[in-house]
Amino acid sequence: MIQAKSGDTVKVHYVGRMDDGTEFDSSRDDDPLEFTIGDGEVITGFENAVIGMSPGDVKTVTIPVDDAYGQYNDEVVAIAERDQFPEDAELEIGQQYEMRNDTGESVVMTIVDVTDTQITLDGNHPLAGEDLTFEIELLEIV
Repeated sequence: MIQAKSGDTVKVHYVGRMDDGTEFDSSRDDDPLEFTIGDGEVITGFENAVIGMSPGDVKTVTIPVDDAYGQYNDEVVAIAERDQFPEDAELEIGQQYEMRNDTGESVVMTIVDVTDTQITLDGNHPLAGEDLTFEIELLEIV
């Protein structure tokens, strides 16, 4: 039977859960996820889990933090003065902003705290610092 390998484009259904069992993402009620193994479109641990699977295979894997979204990094948390945002901006916890860092790269920052004078922004992925468990079903190798 054919097995998925690096360079193959695959279609999968998946359910992602955190350590406590909380589901954070699923493709079950949507179109399957299609990606090319090795292109870096999904986290490394997910790609590695699909390698060796055959269409119809289902497996559950736990992906350690370093093969998922990495360790939580305090250095990408920033505090900005409220007056750096438009006066009429409705700033709410959980809201995301695309900003430029010191080198001009675009980064997505999430508002994690709002006071009358300051806004705290977090540049970590929301799942940074977490081991993740995925149930993966390989539907087809395209």
